[in-house]
Amino acid sequence: MSPKPASLLCNLLLAICLASTATLPWPAAAATVISGADKGPAIEGYDPVAYFTDGKPVRGSEAFSTEWQGATWHFASAEHRDLFIAMPERYAPQYGGYCAYATSLDRVAAGDGRHWRIVDDKLYLNNNWFAHKLWQTDVKGNLVDSERHWPEVKARIETAN
Repeated sequence: MSPKPASLLCNLLLAICLASTATLPWPAAAATVISGADKGPAIEGYDPVAYFTDGKPVRGSEAFSTEWQGATWHFASAEHRDLFIAMPERYAPQYGGYCAYATSLDRVAAGDGRHWRIVDDKLYLNNNWFAHKLWQTDVKGNLVDSERHWPEVKARIETAN
């Protein structure tokens, strides 16, 4: 395992930030794990298409929604909803919307739609501002680590109750 560029202090601070999500209820086992779907719309009701079309997080509306992968997704317009329905894998956040940085560390934390980045035409969310900044210190390396850890992280989410 390669060491992260963040110092021990940074990792300790991240652990404190992520600890607040450790007591959240876990979603029931499902075919695919989507962050926040157990409490409401996926990715806190943010429109996943808007990150690509508007270049910013935009709250979706219940009036423009669809079901996918066991979650309800909200959109800012019927056009965005229809784009998502046609190609959900194109617009849905990676790692089910869970925090990309936490995943790179083999940990679980919910994603927050306000802390995001598109890399190679894929949407990634992070848990908070601090996790987002740490993730950005080595995006390429963190993505390699996230990809390696995601199967185990996903399995833990699916089996936890």
